[in-house]
Amino acid sequence: MLDLKGKWVLVTGASRGIGRLASKLMAEQGCNLLLQSRSVEHTASLEEEIRAAGVQCRSFAADLNDISSVMKMLSDIDALGIDVDVVLNNAGLQIAYRPEYFTTPPEDFTVSFNVNTIAPAMICYHFLPKMISRSFGRIVNTTSGIDKEPEQAGYSAAKAALDKITKDMASRLGGTGVAMNLTDPGWCRTDLGGPNAPNAPESAIPGVVIGAFTDDTVNGQIFRAQEFAGMSLTEAVEKANKII
Repeated sequence: MLDLKGKWVLVTGASRGIGRLASKLMAEQGCNLLLQSRSVEHTASLEEEIRAAGVQCRSFAADLNDISSVMKMLSDIDALGIDVDVVLNNAGLQIAYRPEYFTTPPEDFTVSFNVNTIAPAMICYHFLPKMISRSFGRIVNTTSGIDKEPEQAGYSAAKAALDKITKDMASRLGGTGVAMNLTDPGWCRTDLGGPNAPNAPESAIPGVVIGAFTDDTVNGQIFRAQEFAGMSLTEAVEKANKII
């Protein structure tokens, strides 16, 4: 398992749910954290917890539905003069559930694609060249297992597009020391998943972060977090490394 102690990790959607849990796990591994949410106030308490673990932490505000806001965040991160080694594109938005799916408005698609596809893609494009130049980097994009549900067309289509973009980019990374993978947390009781979901948010840990710790030969894969529920991080990474 990779030792990421001292590495800088960007986590989007870090203020709550799975993003918050993932951020705390990375801090426990000695990583420094960059936390994205819509307001720095949303990550203030998490930032205190992470610093108490003896690592560095900074918070950034960005609205992922506003791509100019995303680009401003990336510029602000660059201004720190640090190398971002790991990106966990965790943030996502399920805009609506439409029982009468034929009434789905176009805004479901535009907002969903901004948040779930375009914003993470821009983040990948920004950091990938720098990772390749240093011969090290890990990016984990969060997908969804939703399938054959036209009631959630905008969300599921945006996640399918993210899958395609991730796998296409990953196909160019062989031998660079950089790897991109996907994770599917499963249906969890988060603000996005709702109270009736069968899985606790904690069940997605460590599965949602293992792509940060696997070998760079593990590339373009989907890690389904529920398949790693109950495992230690070391056990989960050993299992994931056997994919190839």
